[in-house]
Amino acid sequence: MSKSTVTRLFIGSAIAVIAGLILGLTALWAAFANGMFVMHGHDVIGIQSGPGAWFVLGLGILAGLVIMGGLVGGLVSWIGALLNTAALADKTWFILLLVLGLLSFGLVAMIAYVIGGPDGTRQPVAPAS
Repeated sequence: MSKSTVTRLFIGSAIAVIAGLILGLTALWAAFANGMFVMHGHDVIGIQSGPGAWFVLGLGILAGLVIMGGLVGGLVSWIGALLNTAALADKTWFILLLVLGLLSFGLVAMIAYVIGGPDGTRQPVAPAS
């Protein structure tokens, strides 16, 4: 997988996660604004049923699916970046991506790779003599 493909997949996945979060917060806001939650003090003790509640529930489920799709896309882009950097002679980027990803800092590693990482699919150009 080339770096440009990994970059497009990573950015698309990040946009999907952000869009899912916005959609989920919008659904939550709509539920509170329309009084769908039965409150007792600060506690939610019930949900008022109705067409609006089902619509908001559908938005919440859709938001969760979009977020999960974005997370899966991010995982695939991380694996693609690992495979791309494994082809390089210098294994610094591969080790960096692998260790940070396994230590749950994969987002930081992928941002660094997208900004300044090498492309393992490109062949080095021999200097002209």
